Amino acid sequence: MRTTSVSVFKVATRGPGDVSGLMSLIGSGAIDPASILAILGKTEGNGGVNDFTREYAVAALCRALAPKLDLTPHEVEQRIAFVMSGGTEGVLSPHITVFTRQQVATPPGGITGKRLSIGMAQTRDFLPEELGRSAQITETARAVKAAMADAGITDPTDVHFVQIKCPLLTSERVEAAAARGSKTATISAYSSMAYSRGASALGVAVALGEVASDISDEFVLRRYDLFSKVASTSSGIELMHNVVIVLGNSGASASEFEIGHAVMSDAIDAAAVLSALKSVGLDVDLGTTPQSGRELVNILAKAEASPDGTVRGFRHTMLEDTDISSTRHARAAVGGLIAGLAGTSAVYVSGGAEHQGPAGGGPVAVIARIKD
Repeated sequence: MRTTSVSVFKVATRGPGDVSGLMSLIGSGAIDPASILAILGKTEGNGGVNDFTREYAVAALCRALAPKLDLTPHEVEQRIAFVMSGGTEGVLSPHITVFTRQQVATPPGGITGKRLSIGMAQTRDFLPEELGRSAQITETARAVKAAMADAGITDPTDVHFVQIKCPLLTSERVEAAAARGSKTATISAYSSMAYSRGASALGVAVALGEVASDISDEFVLRRYDLFSKVASTSSGIELMHNVVIVLGNSGASASEFEIGHAVMSDAIDAAAVLSALKSVGLDVDLGTTPQSGRELVNILAKAEASPDGTVRGFRHTMLEDTDISSTRHARAAVGGLIAGLAGTSAVYVSGGAEHQGPAGGGPVAVIARIKD
């Protein structure tokens, strides 16, 4: 029995504080604000520790949605999962993707097969010394399983993308740990982003059975042979817990949408992008028209500079550029590749893919609408 219906809306933004597109959809009745479960966004910041466009975007959305939900902005942030990914380098276009979920009393006819479903969960707050370590892995794995249950997904192979917002360290947080006699994984705020992303991704891998559960602290950012094929993690300064969003397909969903994925082996793996598009019936070839009855909604991907300094045997300089961080280079490169193949620059490409796909690569998921 199909009991839920999930919808997806991609909305262009003119800046981190622009909520006009979302408000227009709410005003027209296309979106019931009470049904919004998660919002993923790309903002035009640097994606680093000091990227306050993420916090600004979330604050603007919460203020706009508060009167619609009869809640305070703080309560809105607790109710809806917000994941803002900073950095729209190259051709990447700022936008938000809104996911809604509603119960359905009478499922519409003509819906067959497993359809898009979404679930959400959160971990407890972490201590600074737990970031990048086994505690974060274990708690994330528990939250992933809870989010799968919330999505009505029982088979791990039906999970196609797990988006996580995770914390990072600041000097104050490092000092707080030291005052308790504890040592953090790193004292660098920027490096802590990678540790947190990596541990969170390994938590996804443990939950889905992609790796063994006995992951120890020393594996994080060292054992790159251990990874998840569907994890996407982004770190930010605005929280101390992990927010987990599971996207997959479920027989309990009456959605008009479907999701599929593939895994890029490196930053120029066009074949994997095409495979992800074809997994949801978008048999495109270099931007040509997809098959009838299918419409691309969005592509969600991870990108990183290969840690060995090469791409298919040739040296890259992304890790050696002291002017521009490697994550910005990687977002621009992978964003351009995906945009060219998909025929749109409004795609969600997040940098920093530690333990998210093979080293130098990353997962790429595609959401398509199945039209009548």
